Amino acid sequence: MHAGDGFVAIRDIAPKAPTHLLVLPERHVDTFRDVAAFPDDEAGRMLRFVAETAALAGLEDYQVIVNVGPGAGQTVFHLHWHVLGGAGLERFE
Repeated sequence: MHAGDGFVAIRDIAPKAPTHLLVLPERHVDTFRDVAAFPDDEAGRMLRFVAETAALAGLEDYQVIVNVGPGAGQTVFHLHWHVLGGAGLERFE
């Protein structure tokens, strides 16, 4: 979909919503736990990139989900954010 500033956004191959995107850092990071070691500017850039990805996809209302560890459903051990939106989106509260 798009890339820049050390991050990339792609469409999920098994979407769980009408729009289901993944945002990943280009460098390898195992899990969200490792973000605590990021410099502040990198963590901020990543969050801005997630928001920019949703905006570029035309999403006004959306969810951002990160699974941390196998017990929470993480199956791919490269940090990624799920950006889900669109009509009929199931809400997690």
